Amino acid sequence: MLYEFKTKLTTGQIVAQAKAFFGKAPDGLGLELTTEDDCCLTFVGGGGRVSLSAAAEGKNTVVSIETTEWDRQVKEFLKAHAK
Repeated sequence: MLYEFKTKLTTGQIVAQAKAFFGKAPDGLGLELTTEDDCCLTFVGGGGRVSLSAAAEGKNTVVSIETTEWDRQVKEFLKAHAK
């Protein structure tokens, strides 16, 4: 499934929050971060994956998340971060 939303957070902020939410941070989902750069992340685990990309657009950041097997959790992240 592919999700897209806008947020007031910067690209760096949304990437950092995604790492904390999906990754192996103390309160994260425990997925393994396999790809990372300034605007994109890919996590794998539990038989699925989550790929996030973020790009500045005016005063907002457009975030695209593609996932398999983690739809519910991606929707939670989206609900917490969409403007």
